[in-house]
Amino acid sequence: MIRSRNPRTDDDEIMRLIKRELIPLSHTIHNGDAQTIRELPKRLRRGVTYVAAGSKSSTPYGFIHFEIIGSILMFDMLVVHPDHRNRQWGRKLIAHSEAYAQSQQCSLARLFVDQINSKAMRLYARLGYQTVRYYPELRCYEMHKPLTPLHTN
Repeated sequence: MIRSRNPRTDDDEIMRLIKRELIPLSHTIHNGDAQTIRELPKRLRRGVTYVAAGSKSSTPYGFIHFEIIGSILMFDMLVVHPDHRNRQWGRKLIAHSEAYAQSQQCSLARLFVDQINSKAMRLYARLGYQTVRYYPELRCYEMHKPLTPLHTN
C-alpha cells in the first residue's frame, strides 16, 4: 500500500534508507556529513512524504518526498529498499505524487538524479521524464515531465 508518512513510526526506517541507499550515490553528500544528517528531519517536515508499506503501521519498504513550488512538483528523494525493488513500488510512489501534484494544479514535475544511478534514470525515462540538463559539478542530471493539472469545477 501507499500511504502518508507517519513520522513517529516511519522516520527511523526512512533515515536508514537515506543513509544506506541514497547518500552513497551522492557526489556532494557523505554519511559523515553531520550537518546534512541533522537537516533531514527538517527537510522531511517540508512538503509531502508517501511511504510504500504492507499496512498502516508496518515498516516502510520505501518512500518518496517532494514539495510543490508554484506549479512545479519538485521531487526531493525516492528510495525503495533493495529487498523490495522490481515490484513497482517506485512507479507507484511516483504515480501517487504526480496525482497529488495534478490536484494542486501543477504543470511540471522536476527531479535530479545522480549520474551513477542509471537504474533510476531508466525508470524515470520509462515514466515520461526527459533529461534537460547535466550538472558536472554535482554529477547529476535534471529531468522534467509535463503534467496536466486537474481542473475542478
